[in-house]
Formats: sequence, C-alpha cells, structure tokens
Amino acid sequence: MIIIKRLASTAMLVMIVGLLFLPGCGYNAIQGKDEEVKATWAEVENQYRRRYDLIPNLVRVVQAYAKHERETLIGVTEARSKVGQLKIGQDVINNPEQFRKFQQAQGDLTTALSRLMVVVERYPVLKANENFRDLQSQLEGTENRITVARKRYIDAVMEYNKLVRYFPTNLTARFLLHVEVRPTFEAGDEKVKQAPEVKFE
Repeated sequence: MIIIKRLASTAMLVMIVGLLFLPGCGYNAIQGKDEEVKATWAEVENQYRRRYDLIPNLVRVVQAYAKHERETLIGVTEARSKVGQLKIGQDVINNPEQFRKFQQAQGDLTTALSRLMVVVERYPVLKANENFRDLQSQLEGTENRITVARKRYIDAVMEYNKLVRYFPTNLTARFLLHVEVRPTFEAGDEKVKQAPEVKFE
C-alpha cells in the first residue's frame, strides 16, 4: 500500500513537472497575464482615487453658489462616503462579490456626480467661477482616464481569462496554479459606463 502511494505521488510529481516543461502548458503566459491584469487594475484604482479626491473641493465650490441644492450635494457626499468605506485591496480582482460591490459604489458615485452637473446648469455665476471651471476640467479629464483605464483592464482580463479557460493552459491554471477566471466590468451597467457630462457651453 505504501509503495502504491509513493508511486502515485511520484507519478503526480512527474506529471506536474512535465506540464511545466511543455511548450503549451502556459505557466509563464498565465503569470505574465496575471501581472498585466494587476498593473491595469492599479491604474483603474488610481484614476478612481483621483476622482474621489476631487469631489470635496467640487462640492465646496458648488455649495458656495448653490446652497438650495442641499439634497444633491448630500447625495454626492454620501455616494463618495460609500466608496471610501469599501476596503478594497488587490484581492478584489479575484473576488466577484467584492468586485460587484466596488462597481456598484463607483456607479452610484458616477450617477450622483451626473445629477450635480445637471444642477450646476441652473447657476451661470457658478459656471463662470474660475475654481469651478478648473475642477470641472480636472473631473472631465479624470472621467476620460477612468474610461481608458477600465478599457485596458477589461482587455487584460479577457486575455487572462482565455488562458485560464482554454485547453491546455486551463490544466496549468486549475491544477498547478489554482486560479480561476477574474471578474470584469459589466458593459451593460449603464450607471457605471456613462461618465458624468461636465462640459458647458
């Protein structure tokens, strides 16, 4: 019995080592795509963080001119607070539930910002304010960078997921690396996909 167990262990070890040296095993390819996914995710987080940091100044400037828009300003502040309460680390890209919560919170913040920009239309003096116009420009640039960063992340995850799912690299992914497909942004989520309109004539 002991001999059979040793033979089975040896056979498994030989199979694993053999897989590593097969040209199509995908071990290095999976590792490379994993690093690419992590790098593109870091950029997504960076751009969302930039937007998060812009919001308090934007709310303060709008509040000075649009004191009667308390509900809208509270909506933005609360949506930002929910984003800040999420304890998001690098592991979010491996956890579909955490990823969904992250996407939902960012989508709610996008929606709140969109409402704020609609409100601003009613205040020509605010739109002419230099501080507001500077913040508006920064927010617009950040929203564009978020879109680009998300697209790069989606593309990186797609390539990674192909390696994890397609034969024969799926054997390496499952039995050697114990990795699975990663979640990505849902294209159908309009709240997240649509950036707030911040351009004014």
